[in-house]
Amino acid sequence: MIRSLYLFVSLLCFSVSSVANDFDRVVPPQALRSGLTFISEDLRSLARSDDLNPAFLWIIQGEALWKKTESPEHPSCSSCHGELNQSMRGASTRYPQIDKQSGQLINLEGRINECRTRHQKLPELALESDEMLGITAYVAMASRGLPLNAHIDASNIEHFRRGRELYYTRMGQINLACTNCHEQNWGRKLQGETISQGHINAYPAYRLEWQRMGSLHRRLRACLSGVRAYMFPLGSSELLDLELFLAWRSTDPKIIVESPGVRR
Repeated sequence: MIRSLYLFVSLLCFSVSSVANDFDRVVPPQALRSGLTFISEDLRSLARSDDLNPAFLWIIQGEALWKKTESPEHPSCSSCHGELNQSMRGASTRYPQIDKQSGQLINLEGRINECRTRHQKLPELALESDEMLGITAYVAMASRGLPLNAHIDASNIEHFRRGRELYYTRMGQINLACTNCHEQNWGRKLQGETISQGHINAYPAYRLEWQRMGSLHRRLRACLSGVRAYMFPLGSSELLDLELFLAWRSTDPKIIVESPGVRR
């Protein structure tokens, strides 16, 4: 009985390890590049300047929300976590992850809302609201310069597999999959824009086409709209699964957190 249990656990660990370490690394490690390298020098300069980056209009709101105390019954984020750059350093690199209490896959936005409802006794922030974008970017900014660190294990492997399947599935009237652009044609031009490798390390990001900040899920929905496919709702299980797979394929020492990024 013990031997059989040991064999089962060994096979499970082997399966998870195989997916996490060896599965479909289509772009070789030596060729990996952040999306920052695919934009113009003017935009790179804008993204790197805390004084000029327009995303800091949202960062200011996020900082205020982090420090805001509604009442003794509704403590601020900082009253629990303290100094952001110390307590939150590296936190955003690990999402999406499984929430231990609910067993659900959540991203950074989901964790912020879980903290608000469980610990601050406050209502959730609306996804894509200025408040949510601001505080998400503010928390993510504490990890700038660190590589993403998506961890795939037995708890989230099914989410990973569903996200991978979605990434490689042709969709919409244009009949394209994510891989057709970001693995087979990166570096080429599409309507004047250079196709990137599809890494997620800059989000939430300010996009010139939006004239505002936006989340990764908004960007994914824009891609779905571009191929005329069904647009999964913000925060949906499908987009969360896809985000987990994207986080895994973006996990490399060269792909560091840039949020708040700037993109065209």
